[in-house]
Amino acid sequence: MDWKIFLTTFGALLLAELGDKTQLATICLTCETGKPWTVFLGAASALVAITFLGVVFGQTITSFIPHQYLQKGAALLFIIIGVSILFGWM
Repeated sequence: MDWKIFLTTFGALLLAELGDKTQLATICLTCETGKPWTVFLGAASALVAITFLGVVFGQTITSFIPHQYLQKGAALLFIIIGVSILFGWM
């Protein structure tokens, strides 16, 4: 296990997920149902599943497209999304 990669991934995702719509949805579901452990297990399972799909997709796409192009494409998409949000186009 490469602990540096593990901790970098953990830290990046922990910061990215703070206060996002998933966290707000789990808060609301917990308040509505009163079943925190059930909501936790459902939310955790969903995050594991979507992360697995992301890893599989990332591994597959890197066999077709070089890493540097993916990185530049992702940066460009973030810029486009940011500008769209800034000007109210989204």
